Amino acid sequence: MKAASSDLSQLAEQWRKARLLYPLYAALAREFVIETPVCADLEGGVEAPGEEAIAQAAAWFETMDERIQVHQLRQFLQTTSLADTENLRVALAHFLCKAKRAAADRDKIDFLLVQYFSLASPTRLEDGDCDLAALAQVLEPVLGKVAPKSPEWLAALDEIVESANRCRRLSELFSAHLLEQGRKLKVQCGEKYFEPAAMLTFARFNFLIRRVFFRLMHEDLNAIVDGLRELENRGVATLDCRRAHFSHQEPTDRLRMICHSWKVMFHAEYSSGQPLKMLADLRTVVEETLGRSDASSAGNLKSKAAAAAQQANPSSAGQGSGAPTTTALAPSEAPEFDILGGSAHEEGDVL
Repeated sequence: MKAASSDLSQLAEQWRKARLLYPLYAALAREFVIETPVCADLEGGVEAPGEEAIAQAAAWFETMDERIQVHQLRQFLQTTSLADTENLRVALAHFLCKAKRAAADRDKIDFLLVQYFSLASPTRLEDGDCDLAALAQVLEPVLGKVAPKSPEWLAALDEIVESANRCRRLSELFSAHLLEQGRKLKVQCGEKYFEPAAMLTFARFNFLIRRVFFRLMHEDLNAIVDGLRELENRGVATLDCRRAHFSHQEPTDRLRMICHSWKVMFHAEYSSGQPLKMLADLRTVVEETLGRSDASSAGNLKSKAAAAAQQANPSSAGQGSGAPTTTALAPSEAPEFDILGGSAHEEGDVL
């Protein structure tokens, strides 16, 4: 009798969690037009289903987990009002309780942990306050009590964070392949990733890397906008932006509008590879154009000074015609970036 009562209690708890999780999954399916039959009992809000209905609901969630991509979950949970700490806690319990977890499940847990910590932790948390003890306290509702000690085999994560903190622009972060190093280490962990101490350590790593990413992203965007404003003041209306996968005569006002739209997009897609590489390359294009503009202005001033000197002293005119030469801004000679050539930051990557 006690065993039967225990089984019923477990089924009731399983159904309660399913009902909490269903609105999140249903909204995500609508957002990304994921065609799948609805789960009738969950959709209808049945309070006391039979075992068969509970089994059907579990199968429905399994199907959805296979169809929902990591980047879709990441984008949705950073833009929806449904992503509160309670729903994230239920989603984490859903993935952590799986008997068999795929690589995509690991990546979803990886993101959910840092997203939960970001929402549940105090605002204005300084990097120095983001130690393992702080994370262990905030993540206790989802991971249980965890000793705030990083496994020795994850010591390299601290070195990656230190290197990332030294970066001054996104291109430096990309060229150093720091995000790939963190992801490679996560993949190499295998099942060891799911040890509570390892998940805690990766959550801290992801949180700190995310901060570096946003800092560099905003610095790049501000540098581009400031550079475009300066170029417009100098009379430059278009730029050769093929290196950043735009046109060879891209209007500066359109580039400025794109930068403002990127601020919104990157808030959700903080590890989306293609647009971020375009952002990093666009900053290079703007700065190189400014450099050529400076050189052109210096050359024009030198030519005018020489012409004025020749007028003052005609005998030193030499063999040239004396006509000043203007220097046009040359298009960038840097090779175009091959967007399809294998970005380091694929859509499924999680910081």
